[in-house]
Amino acid sequence: MQSLNSAPSFRLPFPILRSIYGTFGHRNAICRQDCTRANLRISNLNSGRVRAASASADASTMSVEMAKRNVLGALSQIIDPDFGTDIVSCGFVKDLEINETFEEVSFRLELTTPACPIKDMFEEKANEVVAAIPWVKKVTVTMSAQPAKPVFAGELPKGLQKISNIIAVSSCKGGVGKSTVAVNLAYTLAGMGARVGIFDADVFGPSLPTMVSPENRLLEMNPETRSIYPTEYLGVKLVSFGFAGQGRAIMRGPMVSGVVNQLLTTAEWGELDYLVIDMPPGTGDIHLTLCQVAPLTAAVIVTTPQKLSFIDVAKGVRMFSKLKVPCIAVVENMCYFDADGKRYFPFGKGSGSQVVQQFGIPHLFDLPIRPTLSASGDDGMPEVARDPQGEVAKTFQDLGVCVVQQCAKIRQQVSTAVSYDRLRKVIRVKVPDSDEEFFLHPATVRRNDRSAQSVDEWTGEQKIQYGDVPEDIEPEEIRPMGNYAVSITWPDGFSQIAPYDQLEMIERLVDVPLPASTGV
Repeated sequence: MQSLNSAPSFRLPFPILRSIYGTFGHRNAICRQDCTRANLRISNLNSGRVRAASASADASTMSVEMAKRNVLGALSQIIDPDFGTDIVSCGFVKDLEINETFEEVSFRLELTTPACPIKDMFEEKANEVVAAIPWVKKVTVTMSAQPAKPVFAGELPKGLQKISNIIAVSSCKGGVGKSTVAVNLAYTLAGMGARVGIFDADVFGPSLPTMVSPENRLLEMNPETRSIYPTEYLGVKLVSFGFAGQGRAIMRGPMVSGVVNQLLTTAEWGELDYLVIDMPPGTGDIHLTLCQVAPLTAAVIVTTPQKLSFIDVAKGVRMFSKLKVPCIAVVENMCYFDADGKRYFPFGKGSGSQVVQQFGIPHLFDLPIRPTLSASGDDGMPEVARDPQGEVAKTFQDLGVCVVQQCAKIRQQVSTAVSYDRLRKVIRVKVPDSDEEFFLHPATVRRNDRSAQSVDEWTGEQKIQYGDVPEDIEPEEIRPMGNYAVSITWPDGFSQIAPYDQLEMIERLVDVPLPASTGV
């Protein structure tokens, strides 16, 4: 059986991803600018090649620090298109080393995910700009990815502590191809180089045992720790009630929620970049349990062209909105088929577009009616693995790129949404998906806590009085808590959960001055 740490037995063709983005220079619009720190000047933009000219120092008089500044200055010309910032400011450049003769340079580019769709172009451009420095004769670039870790402050179950992104694939309408999308998306991400797992959350009718063919079709449990070992297929970890030897369940709602919770949180997922959850139809107890137990990064919505499908899908989108889970893409399945040189739409048009327009979801992907896509779901081999260069695989590659990009943006926004400025002594807030930035007084934030420790739940009486909170109180730590709130730890040991909605309602500071030490 293939280990998760080893490469999957299939690979998505990278030229296709390259064609999606276009050339690196065109996509990222690297502008002509002087880099005074590195004594470099960008020239000859028409050919897309970056050349450097030394300003004052040569290798005989240059210090190691000056040489490193040269290299970092050159690398700062490479812009990450997702963050809109150069790769040096993003913190991607690691382990920069220069030999004693100032001729050989080596460094590592640590990206946010091994599935970065333009990692090859990052490597190529890094080699190019550093090799253009006059004193550099050899460049060694190593590519890596950040360790898997969730952007979440709460006490996560052990099984979820090393998962970077959890993606819910949902439709709320049965029979629209949600499981097909979930499985093929997972194997697309695996083909892009990511560590991936699939959780089949449908206890009443699990689909995963039919759609994949692992050698070991039974989950195993550690008798001492009571943890569950996922099975594997083509390098992707799998957990489903269908692999528990129980078939389809006949049980009441509370029992189902308990089973789903146990399967998800006690599984030994290990380090994963993406865990894809195949959500069951509806908006019931299971969905709320999953959203409460697992810090969902984002959701992908699956629909079909019919109006009835749109009505049910709209319920799911509203549910995710209330739970502060961003919906990043819509997949409209069974859209069309081609015959006799014409394209036919047997179920009509517009359901996917309507979801996108009404709810502001940024990306729409159309899947055709293909016998092979249906057959692959029945014989245990995902379509993207069977035919990685086919039309269906290309659509899933586009979807995979979208998921990687959007998850990276969400993590970046969440990690920097709320922070404490120790020089100004203010809490800075910039809520995700908002361009507005504002400042709050720490004491005001602490006094506005609405938890049971601060407010009597029965009478609404304020337990903590105004004078109980020192005016000069400062938070010890601020950590993101999912996509909707932050956890603030105060000097008295109190941990305050502050939702973004609540922070936006607190009285704001106006005309916050810069500290005198900045000289501004």
